[in-house]
Amino acid sequence: MTRSPLLAALPRRRATLPLLLPLLGMLAGTPLARADQPAAGPAPAAAAAFVSPEALKGADTDDAQFLLPNGNYAQTRFHPNDRINADNVAALRPAWIFHVDVTEALQTTPIVAGDVMYVTTAFDHVYALDAKTGQKLWHYQAKLGPVRSYCCGPNNRGVAVYGNTVYLATLDAQLIALDAATGKRRWATEIADPEQGYSETMAPLAVDGKILIGVSGGEFGIRGFVKAYDAATGALLWTFYTIPENSVGVWANQDATGRPLRRNIAREKLQLARLGDPYRTLGGAVWQTPAVDLALRRAFFMVGNPSPDLDGAKRPGDNLFTDSLVAVDLDTGAYVCHLQYIPHDLWDLDAVSPPVLTDVRDETGQTIPGLLHAGKTGHIYVHDRRDCHLIRASEPMVPQTNMFAHPTPTGTPIAPGTNGGVSWSPMAINAGARLAYAVTLHQPMSYSRQPGEYAPGKSWFGGAMTLLPDAGQWGNVTAVDYDTGRIRWQVRTPEPMIGGVLATAGGLVFAGEANGAFKAYDALTGMELWRYQADAGVNAPPASYMVGTQPYIVVAAGGNGQLGSKRGNSIIAFTLP
Repeated sequence: MTRSPLLAALPRRRATLPLLLPLLGMLAGTPLARADQPAAGPAPAAAAAFVSPEALKGADTDDAQFLLPNGNYAQTRFHPNDRINADNVAALRPAWIFHVDVTEALQTTPIVAGDVMYVTTAFDHVYALDAKTGQKLWHYQAKLGPVRSYCCGPNNRGVAVYGNTVYLATLDAQLIALDAATGKRRWATEIADPEQGYSETMAPLAVDGKILIGVSGGEFGIRGFVKAYDAATGALLWTFYTIPENSVGVWANQDATGRPLRRNIAREKLQLARLGDPYRTLGGAVWQTPAVDLALRRAFFMVGNPSPDLDGAKRPGDNLFTDSLVAVDLDTGAYVCHLQYIPHDLWDLDAVSPPVLTDVRDETGQTIPGLLHAGKTGHIYVHDRRDCHLIRASEPMVPQTNMFAHPTPTGTPIAPGTNGGVSWSPMAINAGARLAYAVTLHQPMSYSRQPGEYAPGKSWFGGAMTLLPDAGQWGNVTAVDYDTGRIRWQVRTPEPMIGGVLATAGGLVFAGEANGAFKAYDALTGMELWRYQADAGVNAPPASYMVGTQPYIVVAAGGNGQLGSKRGNSIIAFTLP
């Protein structure tokens, strides 16, 4: 029933465009029953599944469920179900559409445990849905406090499910445990003080009795961290600060690929003597869910930009561990290794897309445990996950113009802009094909430095990043051979891409666009095989699951604040006739 990743890479018959177009016409003209409307008759409700540690550890081979925010602990976003494939995807149609109560940007990854789906919305609503019918089972709305300082929209990227509990992180920096069967709150704990600018938008991670959570708020002069809590009680187990008390580093004057950063090291050292180490307000948010290597007992995560974003005078030094891959001991939170992509970042080119664990070929051609990260610079970075060192960076997936020129009071044009490259959008891989798939943005911007002073709980950019009106904006879906760094194929999209990718054993890659298009591509060639037009931007990561023998693809269509795409409130599940 399930095709292996290697078989998923083999050629097969493709659906042709003439067969696809009549289907699109039928979809466009067919009214759909909405799952949030009363059903024609009573139907048995799905029961919440108990999610064991063993189930989470085996999520990479589970072809029926989608138990973790990026599919499995390695975060490959490769679903091993091949029932929807390149031969039949042209027949894919909506099975149900559920409308959430919040019409705002949707970034949630649906989690499917048993026959129950859990989705979140902006402003921290959680819904449990029957995964077969889309019928609502329960709805929880977090009671947010009056102080909510957050960057980049009131988003929530999903929940963690462990045992019979659902875990939610909120805009006012709380971790909340809900009963998976009823949605009733069991306990809540404060992760950090929201009055100081701390917030939460990421999906937590459940692993070995722990809930791992990073912190948002890098634009508010916070001190970033990752924390581990006891899944049963909410007790704090360990904290790793992404900003060490000695954040200076080695005074690097090159990025990880060897390009000059044009720093004035002598002036920075004078500033350090005058101001002291800036670690207390240096930022370093962790925007996305960590990856876990259970064999090495390590958690890997990406750390965001320093604060203030564009004014380096307030923060002399390399600003460790901002703009970095970091590995810590899963059981204690102790530091293991790191790699900083851009020391003393002045361009908000932080590391936000989540890490992906897979075997890679190193500099000598040997196969080793590796790690991939898609950067805002437009590169996919390939690491040795045993010591974090960088093996290679891919060819740039977007144009790079005037990179690492310093912001000025009057503005400096630079590409990529602050959104990337690759923004927070998670990648997917097909290990059989040795390909990583990313969605990108081309949005050149003008960077202007405008010094300002730190104030607790207030945004602190130290300047502004504005779109260049005549430079053009677009995106692409890119497949990169991560053993060579070469781009295998690339499909340009009319608008910048934010949301994420899903790859499947059926030889498919799914991704959505800000204009509402949701598409399936051939994993080996990039040929478009299917599309659906949603009524709002599809700017969320897709997922896949199965109820009985019926396969599904599901995605949220709610638009996105960073791109200004049309807002909506739809969770859309697709299946075969």
